Amino acid sequence: MFRGLLRRKFQIPACDGPAMRYHPCSRENCMTLRAAKMAMVFAVALYYTLLVFDNATDYNSNYQFVRHVLMMDSTFPGNRGMWRALNQPAWHEVFYLSLIVWEMLAMILCWWGGLRLARALRGNASAFHRAKRISVIGLTVALLMWLVAFLTVGGEWFLMWQSKLWNGQEVAVRMFTVIGIVLLLVAQPDAEEQA
Repeated sequence: MFRGLLRRKFQIPACDGPAMRYHPCSRENCMTLRAAKMAMVFAVALYYTLLVFDNATDYNSNYQFVRHVLMMDSTFPGNRGMWRALNQPAWHEVFYLSLIVWEMLAMILCWWGGLRLARALRGNASAFHRAKRISVIGLTVALLMWLVAFLTVGGEWFLMWQSKLWNGQEVAVRMFTVIGIVLLLVAQPDAEEQA
């Protein structure tokens, strides 16, 4: 309604017809934005697929990272948070396996969400918007992994920030930022003019 009023007041043409081929609201341009959203969700799904693959095929490498973070063996000497350290191997396994399951969940949801976006790509704006639901859930699960598991639990509870050797906060911030940008892009509304 407001958009239509602005069009009439400022004589902005509607987003339809062959004359609007290169207009920002043209179908071609809007399909490009939809395809970009879909591609970014698939890119996150691919990232998580490789992450799960690496953790499954080279289990020990990242397990050592988790183990050292939980044992807090490279934090500042004499810090008063050492009572938080978990030195039992069973806890290391539980934490590491839960991370792999979390990654698998994000991977599955992002692949599923990307496929739903692909199916709705040429539909109307309402159908494309509804198709975003699984992608938004998958990207949120991915964001929560970096925020909760790495930055909050690893970084603050187990004082990972104090370690020069076993510190994954830089990667966590980078991935939180990348996935956050993808989520913001996907969440942008699709108007009917973009159908």
